[in-house]
Amino acid sequence: MTTTRLSSTDSVNIPGWGWQPFLEDAVQALKPLNLEPYPVAEDFLYKQDQTGSKAKPVTVTTATWACKTDKFRQVRAACVYGGAAASVLNFVINPSARFDLPFFGGDLVTLPSGHLLALDLQPADKSDPIHTQHVWDKLIPIFERWRSKLPDGGPIPEEAQPFFSPGFLWTRLPLGDEGEHLINTVVRPAFNDYLSLYLELTEAAQPVPDQRRDHLLAGQRRYTDYRAEKDPARGMLTRFHGRDWTEKYIHTVLFDL
Repeated sequence: MTTTRLSSTDSVNIPGWGWQPFLEDAVQALKPLNLEPYPVAEDFLYKQDQTGSKAKPVTVTTATWACKTDKFRQVRAACVYGGAAASVLNFVINPSARFDLPFFGGDLVTLPSGHLLALDLQPADKSDPIHTQHVWDKLIPIFERWRSKLPDGGPIPEEAQPFFSPGFLWTRLPLGDEGEHLINTVVRPAFNDYLSLYLELTEAAQPVPDQRRDHLLAGQRRYTDYRAEKDPARGMLTRFHGRDWTEKYIHTVLFDL
């Protein structure tokens, strides 16, 4: 990577990073939306540190891509690569509360134990049928199409259930050829289907009245507060980059509402 300053039209390029094609797909899908840069402090755009033992140090890179549009408050990708230790793409679209839209969330994680992969259109208020039903009517058929081709990832904690939709696609895949085959033939097209639906919903979304905006904003804050508190990447990022940097990154970049 030749520069640490990423604009809304650049993508992250980390040599060896396995999730590059997914980010490229997302960037290309978003480009027609008149992207504008989203402010991210220099220290969080691109960071490299060493992990592992003194005898066998491993370079770890964390890079951030971010932009915004008139309907998206923040679109951001957190990209982590540390060789066999970790390879991560956390891609989230945070909608403006002025539009009745869910969050788009894609978590693509490779660890020494295997691949952990999740896709969803996550509601700001799961109990609100005006907010959710039209989304789920379109999402569930896509979910059903791909769920049958992947092993189930297992139950999610009860406290997390309000923040996920019935179309939460969650799987665990083994390392090696079998897992790579499913990532290329199932997970990547599923990612693009979920994103295509999200952009279709975005195109149709119209501004809401102030009272509705306040309701959606309160739900968005509950979601981002929960994600910041329970971020499963906290331990990994702390090990790679230290506690102070990690906490600032979580609270001022990843979940900054």
